[in-house]
Amino acid sequence: MPGDSEDPNDEVQYHVELSEGDVASSVLLPGNPERLDKITPLWDDHDEVAHHREYRTATGSYDGTPISVTSTGIGSPSAAIAVEELARIGVDTFIRVGSCGALQAEMEPGDLVITRGAVRQEGTSDEYVREDYPAVADHEVVAALVAAAERLGHDYHVGLTMSSDSFYAGQGRPGFEGFEAAGSDDLIAELKDANVANVEMEASAILTLANVYGLRAGAVCSVFANRETGEFLTEGETNAAETASLAVHLLAKMDEQKAEAGVDKWHAGLSLE
Repeated sequence: MPGDSEDPNDEVQYHVELSEGDVASSVLLPGNPERLDKITPLWDDHDEVAHHREYRTATGSYDGTPISVTSTGIGSPSAAIAVEELARIGVDTFIRVGSCGALQAEMEPGDLVITRGAVRQEGTSDEYVREDYPAVADHEVVAALVAAAERLGHDYHVGLTMSSDSFYAGQGRPGFEGFEAAGSDDLIAELKDANVANVEMEASAILTLANVYGLRAGAVCSVFANRETGEFLTEGETNAAETASLAVHLLAKMDEQKAEAGVDKWHAGLSLE
């Protein structure tokens, strides 16, 4: 096989340009590569270990817990590539850290939305499983994110997320020269009425792949826009990053408690102290 092949079993992963040992077992997944500059200063220490295309990676520690971050770019196809290649080098926990549009009026810009499940309105996960397969966040990751947000005092909501393949037509926004996709007039109202909390573009694919492969995944996004009230403000990125980083530390504590108790799953009867 040629030396520069795209063999996914190559030692160095083709897109993220990482090998086993370059990253921790828990990785944060922001979209924007520049978001690493807001995440890593929250850690004890870090080193940037790779940057290829949209995939920029740093590894360090948070409160003594090993942690990494890899940017995924925009959308589910590139996010799925990151999950695939990171899983191949030993990652077992993924937390998307991003921004979103809120659908419920009580959600304000700067609030956090912690995903417990997702509407799969993206096509990437359809390449893996049938369309009625659920995209569900790991309960340990959800619990750790909630505990982290509580400890840090950040305003947060827990709910369902819709992941779209399109920022414009797929999220009910007008396209070029006012183009409106079929059904776009009713999309946001239908999601709101179904008690969907927010919309973004990566969570459902990340959650689906993690479930298929038996890995842990979750998502926390800062609200930039409220589609119900029309408010828009780029707030809360650091709060989301801090919450996700602390959640990784708490997940490590959960794993310690599970090992001591001799159980496979963390539950509310076990301590997080």
